[in-house]
Amino acid sequence: MDTKKSPQPRPAGIPRWLALALAPVVWLVAIPAVHAGIPWALSHLGPRYGWADGGPSVWNLLGYVPVAAGAILLVWIMIFELSQNRNLPERVPIDWSPAFLMTGGPYAFSRNPMYIGELALWLGLAILYGSPVILAGFVVWVLAMQRLAVREELGLEAAFGDLYRQYKTRVPRWIGLPRR
Repeated sequence: MDTKKSPQPRPAGIPRWLALALAPVVWLVAIPAVHAGIPWALSHLGPRYGWADGGPSVWNLLGYVPVAAGAILLVWIMIFELSQNRNLPERVPIDWSPAFLMTGGPYAFSRNPMYIGELALWLGLAILYGSPVILAGFVVWVLAMQRLAVREELGLEAAFGDLYRQYKTRVPRWIGLPRR
């Protein structure tokens, strides 16, 4: 009879140190690639209204306002989330389930600040490029993010219960001042 012990199964997820090492890659490479690279590529699929001689008009330059606002918001979120590393468990789930509930920083003004930042990038780039194709992509993202937000809220409510329900009554889904 074999008396060897079977190895203990490893807890699900990745080590905290690896999650913290990968976070800047996601924030500084993946998010810009998706939310700036794809709109840039889409802008070549149709006309660029307001553009002449290969450049944007003054009106198109107004697109930099929402792009800057979205970028600043996303940087704030990144810094805030990285500052919360002490709240991460030793093994971080990779199934998109939340490891802990964030309610401070940008999450004090919106339950979905990442979506707002990403949508601001898409809207700003649609204006900058004068592209109806990017504008259509923006509309698709708005509809998709609305559905995602509702699904995520159900998961957060299941995971955090009353703590999340209290947060939900205080902080608007999209944007606004917290309620007391």
